[in-house]
Amino acid sequence: MNGKIVLVTGANGGLGTYVTKAFLEAGATVVGTSRKIQQSEFNSPKFTAIAAELSTSGGAQRLIDQIASRFGNIDVLAHTVGGFAGGKPIAQTDDATFQKMLDMNFTSAFYLLRAALPAIRKAGYGRIVAIASRAAVDPGPGVGAYSASKAALVSLLRTVAAENKDAGITANVILPGTIDTPANRKAMPTADVTKWVQPANIASLVVWLASKAGVDFNGAVIPVYGKDA
Repeated sequence: MNGKIVLVTGANGGLGTYVTKAFLEAGATVVGTSRKIQQSEFNSPKFTAIAAELSTSGGAQRLIDQIASRFGNIDVLAHTVGGFAGGKPIAQTDDATFQKMLDMNFTSAFYLLRAALPAIRKAGYGRIVAIASRAAVDPGPGVGAYSASKAALVSLLRTVAAENKDAGITANVILPGTIDTPANRKAMPTADVTKWVQPANIASLVVWLASKAGVDFNGAVIPVYGKDA
């Protein structure tokens, strides 16, 4: 990944931290973004922190403009932003929860891709990888807003793949099962964590899809379910 400019969203999150470190270890220049992020969070001269609000069109556009001004282009976009809220049946899901899931898991990706794709297409090369969820294709009770928002993300990425393959761009989406993060351990203290997916393994897959070796993968929806498959 030497010489590649990589944008990682949610760069200091439970999964994003691993993705950011994996790209840095692979030699990439990484721009890491989240609502709150500090330069000191990653000890590398190839890391740049830029705080951004991706749930608004203006926030996403300002981020891309900053990156274009400083680095000239974006070669790889690794979108790890996401989250969960809910736990109730559809009939009991309130408007705020539904909107929160759309904003966090889908709308932010839409705004970011709309802002970034012109610059990526201009470069004539690009790799886009987004993190959805197993729930996007295997929903269960109590997660309706979450699973719907992640399913929308899958559809969005597959559309991006179809629309931009002529420009040397690939777009793929990963569907993890439960990821072994501190937040998930806190939320599910009695769960069998040995069945959960290790974030380092997902990060390795993201980097591989972004590399030359991943050139033949486009529009792929890749399940990573761990031992709970």
